[in-house]
Amino acid sequence: MTRPQAVIFDIGNVLIEWNPERYYDSQLGEAARRRLFAEVDLTGMNGQIDLGGPFRETVYDLADRTPAWAEQIRWWHDRWIGLASPRIDRSVALLRALRRNGMPVFALSNFGTHSFAYAETQYDFLGEFDRRYISGHMGVTKPDAEIYRKVEEDCGLPPGALLFTDDQADNIAAAGARGWQVHLFDGPKGFAQRLVAAGLLAAAEAGL
Repeated sequence: MTRPQAVIFDIGNVLIEWNPERYYDSQLGEAARRRLFAEVDLTGMNGQIDLGGPFRETVYDLADRTPAWAEQIRWWHDRWIGLASPRIDRSVALLRALRRNGMPVFALSNFGTHSFAYAETQYDFLGEFDRRYISGHMGVTKPDAEIYRKVEEDCGLPPGALLFTDDQADNIAAAGARGWQVHLFDGPKGFAQRLVAAGLLAAAEAGL
């Protein structure tokens, strides 16, 4: 296996917990949340944001068109940090350990332009990547092959030199199909072990 020349992190559920259902459960109860998510295409709305749609306007437009759930839909914007928290400290520690070892670290995330700008004010580590590939800026989302091609073109590294971790199997499969080294993220410990196996961190540096 080729030693990676850069490590690429997804953000949601790798570095920051992203669980809108959990937040809405805490505010509405599970039964009402299930009704909301069944009746309103919040996932589709968020997909528009990830493609570069304006954050507040996209959320508020759907709220205006759905008066029965208008207040709760607006929470997606107004209480967004509740949906995107907390940070996953051990993953952040791995990112920083890689940087201390001189390993380039990139971000590749489905994330809206304006929501990412807000996230930067809440999570300092988002400014520590060597390169950031944010779907809202790129106009394409994972797992579309085009987003991976754009990363390759911009960073100038061959696909086999990239080690990418993401919590979504379809995103991992799309990267793997291009020849990237991949790791399906199911927790920081497993990724720490992968980084050690790849020769990028010593066990102590990875917290093992």
